[in-house]
Amino acid sequence: MCKDPSCPLISIVTINYNGLNDTSELIESIQAYIHSTSYEIIVVDNASKKDEASLLKEKYPVVNVIASPSNLGFSGGNNLGIKQAKGEFIFLLNNDTYITSDCFHYLIDSFQENPSAGMVCPKICFAAGKQNIQYAGYTTLSNITLRNKAIGLGEKDKGQYNLQYKTAYAHGAALMIRKKTIDQIGLMPEIFFLYYEEIDWSTKLKEEGYEIWYNGNCTVFHKESQSTGQESPLRTFYMMRNRLLYAWRHKRGITKWLSIVYLSTIAASKNSIQFMTKGRADLAAATYKGIIAFINIPHKLK
Repeated sequence: MCKDPSCPLISIVTINYNGLNDTSELIESIQAYIHSTSYEIIVVDNASKKDEASLLKEKYPVVNVIASPSNLGFSGGNNLGIKQAKGEFIFLLNNDTYITSDCFHYLIDSFQENPSAGMVCPKICFAAGKQNIQYAGYTTLSNITLRNKAIGLGEKDKGQYNLQYKTAYAHGAALMIRKKTIDQIGLMPEIFFLYYEEIDWSTKLKEEGYEIWYNGNCTVFHKESQSTGQESPLRTFYMMRNRLLYAWRHKRGITKWLSIVYLSTIAASKNSIQFMTKGRADLAAATYKGIIAFINIPHKLK
């Protein structure tokens, strides 16, 4: 860890939910590799089934472990950690990530070199298999369908994205933001609970005049959705509900209504047919439960 008092402090915030082994691997990778920057680690235990908070406190006494009495979701858990953070920079890291190099200082460089930067994300690679790229930035969401692409997705990492550039949205698995920026734009929106919260937060940040940057000189490895599963009813429910919620919160005029109608009819029907052909009636049901849940959000909490 950097001993120079001029080194800015990074508050690394991660959420643990029945993921003791993953969280331990993340902590140990940070402790093993990060030496050029000062940091603190904050772990929010989101009401795991077992008392994993106590186990983490015992195993890592220098880590600030916060035990939440209830599951606050991704946004709420991160916000709980952010409120305890002492750093100039907040680095939100999924607990199912790890690092293999001393690279956080590159993200700090992006802030210092780009005064308008409000968020900076590293390159994210899949931890499994050939460790291909998961994220090297995002393209902009389309107006009606709210579809976009992750730049570099599935490509072999040959260093082709070891660059800095502006990007449309941050990735929630590894997102650095200045504490003073959070003070201005507000905490992560808790209404989403899971999924789309970082897209909503990114949009809010850009509406306030900030930019989002990607710096591929830092790489984080991601085990990808081990806590919820790639095709789980939970993920399907929140993805449907929260796409609609994002459209409600950020689209305007006729575009808002066209997007909501498209997502709740054409997209929902198409997805449900695909789920049914795979024998996944549970996912089809979760799709329509997500639509109903969106409709029932009181006044969409605007």
